[in-house]
Amino acid sequence: MQPVLAALVDLLTLERLDRDLFRGSSQDLGWGAIFGGQVLGQALSAAAQTVDGERPVHSFHGYFMRAGDLRRPIVYQVDRLRDGASFTTRRVSAIQEGEAIFSLEASFQVAEEGFEHQDAMPEVPPPDDLRSELELALAIADKLPPPLRAIALADRPIEIRPVEVRDPLRPRPSPPRRQMWYRAVDQLPDDPALHRYLLAYASDFSFLGTAMDPHGTSWLQPRMQVASLDHAMWFHRPFRFDEWLLYVVDSPSASGGRGLVRGQFFDRAGRLVASAAQEGLIRQRSDSFKKP
Repeated sequence: MQPVLAALVDLLTLERLDRDLFRGSSQDLGWGAIFGGQVLGQALSAAAQTVDGERPVHSFHGYFMRAGDLRRPIVYQVDRLRDGASFTTRRVSAIQEGEAIFSLEASFQVAEEGFEHQDAMPEVPPPDDLRSELELALAIADKLPPPLRAIALADRPIEIRPVEVRDPLRPRPSPPRRQMWYRAVDQLPDDPALHRYLLAYASDFSFLGTAMDPHGTSWLQPRMQVASLDHAMWFHRPFRFDEWLLYVVDSPSASGGRGLVRGQFFDRAGRLVASAAQEGLIRQRSDSFKKP
């Protein structure tokens, strides 16, 4: 396994301190804050490690409360809310310096048969016909500011190939819809739970930005304050994250300084394997703005 992917897998594995207590470190992606997808993946990992492996997670809902400190470990406290005949429920609090920075509730279910239907996968070019975000960044590397260039050209554990190419430095108004192919950069172990942690981690990339597309702005523009407020995810069918998945994202609404985004993951066979939703802060601050 490539070192950059192995490091991410290790990051999501966590250190077990006690029966329901775990500790994780943070990865600095160059943004100066803990990546929300990392806390999602770690919290889901902590919850799953207290549940019978025969009960995979089918949904989780999380709230981001504080930015967190990259330099300090995160402690994950799991509460065993319910162990039923078919469903298991867990609550996870992510804590730094005695304060919660994130909370998550996850539900796990015994596998069973039932009715099935799904949305159709949109027709898009296959990933082999598209350039990766890294290749796109290399093409404009000389135009990027040094701090952003280091982030854009860094090794990545997840390869993303966008169907529509956007310029975050010179954004233009566009419909609130994005389509991207995602895949881990190397083969992963045959552990379905790990593939779900990684998809939760990856689901936060290129997500909230869709709500800013109609307004011709991005998180790189001056005075933009952008942050995830909550995140929910539903797992519908088995998948592998070391095989290509299409992430289809849209934003049905923005109001009150917040944007709502929705996402669907399809495998190459057209099966809808997971869905996600998030509301985030997309505030354009004035020069006189003071943080509350």
